[in-house]
Amino acid sequence: MRIGELAAAVGVTTRTVRHYHHLGLLPEPERRANGYRHYTLRHAVALARIRRLTELGLGLAEVRDVLADDAGKELAEVLEELDADLARQEAEIRERRVRLRALLEQGLPAEGPVSPELAALFTGTAHLSGSPMAAKDREILALLDTAAPPEDRERMAALLAGAFATPDAVARGHEVYARLDALAEAGPDDPRVDEAARALAALIPRGLLPELPEADIDHGSGFLRALYADFAPAQAEAVRRALRILAEGPV
Repeated sequence: MRIGELAAAVGVTTRTVRHYHHLGLLPEPERRANGYRHYTLRHAVALARIRRLTELGLGLAEVRDVLADDAGKELAEVLEELDADLARQEAEIRERRVRLRALLEQGLPAEGPVSPELAALFTGTAHLSGSPMAAKDREILALLDTAAPPEDRERMAALLAGAFATPDAVARGHEVYARLDALAEAGPDDPRVDEAARALAALIPRGLLPELPEADIDHGSGFLRALYADFAPAQAEAVRRALRILAEGPV
């Protein structure tokens, strides 16, 4: 058989046959005097076995291991591992579909897909969405939500949901964001900065933020530096002072 005939007999492409030759999965046949490869029935049987194994989901490295050991036990072990891996993938897909369904039912926030906990929080605090500073907060929360482990995401969402659980808390949230929004065109030495900082510190739930060294709060390092740079100067100063107040103890 020529390479095209072999490929057609097994139902693959000639490119696939050449690739298997290159990887050492399929032995190279002898060449005739005219230079063409001459494939035998044994080559077709081997190629068909490779195709069956790949259709089961084995990677080519796993196929090579199976072909290197013709014992049925070795193949059975490989297939058992494959079956367990497929079961894990099925569980992950089911979990992802549950999350997607929840996002579709709740509606996607402007920040894009977030965890169900944060999506619920955004829905519950939609009344704050008219504030530019609140919009920045949502973006930051979406960033933290992406990077945080699941248990930290749940804790963060629970603390924030509790902070806006009563009408009084909602009113305080409106007041804080109004104070911060009013600083958009102000300088860092504006007297309103201190008032906004104290109001913000009083709004942030205890335990929400990690302990930060004073030097990091004052000068910013890494994430904090980027955070301050994203705000107007007076707003950044208000956030910096709020973090100092929180670091000193109860407001």
